[in-house]
Amino acid sequence: MAVYTHLGAEDLAQLVAQYDVGELVSFKGIAEGVSNSNWLVETTQGRFVLTMYERRIETADLPFFLGLLDHLSAAGCPVPRTIHDRAGDAWRMVGDKAVAVIEFLPGLSPSHPSAAQAHAVGSALARMHGAAGDFPTQRENRLAPPDTLAILQDCGEAALAAIDPQLPAILDTGAEIVAAWPNDLPQSVIHSDLFPDNVLMLGDRVTGMIDFYFACNGAMAYDLAVTHAAWCFDETGRICDQELGHALVEGYESVRPLEERERAALPLLAEGACLRFIASRSQDWLETPADALVRRKDPMEFMRRLEFYRANGQGAFA
Repeated sequence: MAVYTHLGAEDLAQLVAQYDVGELVSFKGIAEGVSNSNWLVETTQGRFVLTMYERRIETADLPFFLGLLDHLSAAGCPVPRTIHDRAGDAWRMVGDKAVAVIEFLPGLSPSHPSAAQAHAVGSALARMHGAAGDFPTQRENRLAPPDTLAILQDCGEAALAAIDPQLPAILDTGAEIVAAWPNDLPQSVIHSDLFPDNVLMLGDRVTGMIDFYFACNGAMAYDLAVTHAAWCFDETGRICDQELGHALVEGYESVRPLEERERAALPLLAEGACLRFIASRSQDWLETPADALVRRKDPMEFMRRLEFYRANGQGAFA
């Protein structure tokens, strides 16, 4: 997406001066993300990412998100640390919007992940879960299956059918997922949005896990299921690369073996992950004008993933 807020060189120079990061040399807007404005800032001391929180991010949640980055970074996870300003604060207000400066990490997001890359991501995710286990702050998952089903119910059957005639079936399927959802699986802080574009890699090595703005307390196996759904299908959701899926789970278990109850729950957890993205995409589809510059993402891509998990059960993870 395009950068929402315009900040000129003078504005950015004044903002950078509030941090002990040297003087501003150059900057450019980063055209990734859906909720924030981002700039890559280069100073006399290095590169940093400056984020202005535009929508969907509650200011009250920033201590959790930014504190988590510092906690994970200190534990050796490939996560960018927060750069605190001269007063020691992790974020500051610019007008009515919050701004944070984050460490820049090298690497590129894989557009066509390999099995070796999926294995590395699985192990990095497991290490993150272990490091986050003693993070003292809590945040509820506000996109759990009951929440995402409610979003779809608010959209309404007629509106869902206008997106795709097969989409209203998700209302009954979603109710089944909510009714069967396990609430007693091992917990930690989870990323819950670890798509390939939220991972930076150099070759087969994970150099950065970024965009923790959906992080919350939750089941670790659910986080693995979200990552499986995000990494292991083609863009249409019609084809699952089970070699990638096997490598992802194997990488995870090389660090943290799953309990039997977690393994048994994976298909349902993956269905719940798909339900979440069907809901968010449906809501965005209906709220985004057809002539908007932002490309609307088809919720049916995750409806097809959900159908794959339902049809294959444990075979989806074999």
